[in-house]
Amino acid sequence: MISITAPLILPHRLLPLNRNPSFPIRSSSSLQERELSSVLYASAPFPPISAAKRVILVRHGQSTWNEEGRIQGSSDFSVLTKKGEAQAETSRQMLIDDSFDVCFSSPLIRSKRTAEIIWGPREKEMITDSDLREIDLYSFQGLLKHEGKAKYGAAFRQWQVDAANFNIDGHYPVRELWARARSCWNNILAHESRSVLVVAHNAVNQALVATAIGLGTEYFRVLLQSNCGVSVLDFTPRPEGGSPFICLNRLNQTPNSPIATGSSGGRKSSRRLVLVCYGATQSNTEATHGDLPLNMLGIIQSQKTAELLLDLKVHSIISSPKKACSETSLAISRVQEAADCLGADCVPRYVEMKQMEHLDVESVLQQPNRDASEVSALQPGWLNGYEDRITSEVWHQSEKAWQSLLSELSDESEPEKILVVVGHPALHIALMGHCLNLTKEWMGSFHVDAGSISVVDFPDGPTSRGVIRCINYTAHLGRWSIPITRSIIGDEEF
Repeated sequence: MISITAPLILPHRLLPLNRNPSFPIRSSSSLQERELSSVLYASAPFPPISAAKRVILVRHGQSTWNEEGRIQGSSDFSVLTKKGEAQAETSRQMLIDDSFDVCFSSPLIRSKRTAEIIWGPREKEMITDSDLREIDLYSFQGLLKHEGKAKYGAAFRQWQVDAANFNIDGHYPVRELWARARSCWNNILAHESRSVLVVAHNAVNQALVATAIGLGTEYFRVLLQSNCGVSVLDFTPRPEGGSPFICLNRLNQTPNSPIATGSSGGRKSSRRLVLVCYGATQSNTEATHGDLPLNMLGIIQSQKTAELLLDLKVHSIISSPKKACSETSLAISRVQEAADCLGADCVPRYVEMKQMEHLDVESVLQQPNRDASEVSALQPGWLNGYEDRITSEVWHQSEKAWQSLLSELSDESEPEKILVVVGHPALHIALMGHCLNLTKEWMGSFHVDAGSISVVDFPDGPTSRGVIRCINYTAHLGRWSIPITRSIIGDEEF
């Protein structure tokens, strides 16, 4: 086993940071500050690569200090619980047939043990990198959360609500973490490998995802990382060289259901959007064809999604008027309304079904496209293949849809409200971009597959920032799920 020990690298300058972490909807100069901060991260080049590379991030399984509610930081006193060992074993089974060239791991016991379980009998090298350790929280480490609140008061409150500007013992932990994550990427991308497993921690995995796609420290706690959650990033070389194209292929694919009741980043949420991509249609290139119904695989995918959502009490299903969307919505509705017969509820459920014209982005994508004769929605960053006129129209139309969805969620007549939104992959990518207050230039940085779901929670209500619980979750599709490390495009890509 190889170990990399590096000194703590602090940023040589402080980046402009958003001082209002609630992400109010498109308001005031705070959006400009967020954009400026993220543009600085996006503009910092990554080392060039010679071939496509896929990096799979896994957070460690539940630890003893996770179970106790104790602040771990980069301390190394906790170990995996029995549940944590089981989670790691589930992740091992999930990745057992997938090919990796190398494994990078945090040196901390809880992460290293998770890596050993997942890596199993593989004989290829494991590398421990000290930069992959969890966030350094200094005097907070080892405290129970109520102890931190009692002992540090205002500082603990700032850690909860404005972590990017949180200062303790003369340090800005989140800023230091972002700088350290960039150092990790240099080591990972410099390694001669095409499929890389990285096993680390909650905060550092958030920082790795965010810095890869160019997001600043204000996005801390926005991209959820659950115990043994899997996130995937694709790095594609540019023909002209330089920093590669980077696409977040999936976020937080967990061993357990992503829609299970619980908290998002430690906070309960009574408002949720579940973004459902309709399944395969009677066309091989869904991005460029007309209004087509689901094929047999798409029908199976819609049923699998309906089964997954049975554990949620859905208030409304809102879809594009396209045939595939309507068919998927109907499948979900029928299973929801049969919840009592299926043993998921004690009474029948009534689900409101609506159609929203602004969700129909397929019509926009079917316009003549001079930048590419045919764009495959299977490719990482496939939206980059459209000319600016088309992506701009998708972006502006989806913004209207986003505002309408937030308005639907704002209705306080229900104590809890879950909306299922059924549409095209491009729509869901754009909606998540609006959730993160990004611009259309970021659309190529995300990917979702047919039949997938993505989940956005609003623990502080729909007028505040959303927390992305998962992106492109496909494990519910069973034998039809998308492999994590093997590309569906062909061996030439990965």
